[in-house]
Amino acid sequence: MNKKNALAYGIIIGTVIGVLTDNLALWLALGVAFGAAGMAKASKDEKKETPE
Repeated sequence: MNKKNALAYGIIIGTVIGVLTDNLALWLALGVAFGAAGMAKASKDEKKETPE
């Protein structure tokens, strides 16, 4: 996963779930949090792949 796309995917998934469950505010915030976690994971994986 590209770290630039992780936040966008989190927002999209949070918005879709929020609309379906009629609780957009909660799921949008959770989507941003999950996207930020995905960005951190992608950044951590990227650091492991670079040779020292």
